Amino acid sequence: MSRYLILLPAPEAEWAQLPASEHEKGMRSHGQFHEDLKAGGHTVLTGGPLEPSSEATSMRPGDDGVAVVTDGPFSETAEQMVGFYLIESQDEADLRAACERFAGRGEHIEFRKMAE
Repeated sequence: MSRYLILLPAPEAEWAQLPASEHEKGMRSHGQFHEDLKAGGHTVLTGGPLEPSSEATSMRPGDDGVAVVTDGPFSETAEQMVGFYLIESQDEADLRAACERFAGRGEHIEFRKMAE
C-alpha cells in the first residue's frame, strides 16, 4: 500500500474574486473526485482546505542555530497551496486516472508519491 499527496495550488487572489457559481462548480468537482476515489478503492486519509497563505508562518534556520520566524508563506509565487489530500492506494494507475479526470474538470493539482 502506498501513500500519495495530492497538492492543490491556486492563485488565491483570483479565486477569491470568482463568482459563487465557480465556487459551486469547484465543490461539485471535489465531490466527483471523492466518488472516483471511493469507486477505485482509494482511501482518503485526510485532506482539506488550508488557511490563506497570508496566515502562514515560515521558519528557516538562522546563522546562530535559532530559527528565523517570519509571517507569510515560504516563497512568494503566483500560486499558493490552498488544500491537499493524503491518499492511500494499491493502484497508482487508477489513482492517476482519477486525478487526471479531476484536473480535466478545471482543477490544478500536483501528484506526489510519498517516499517509502
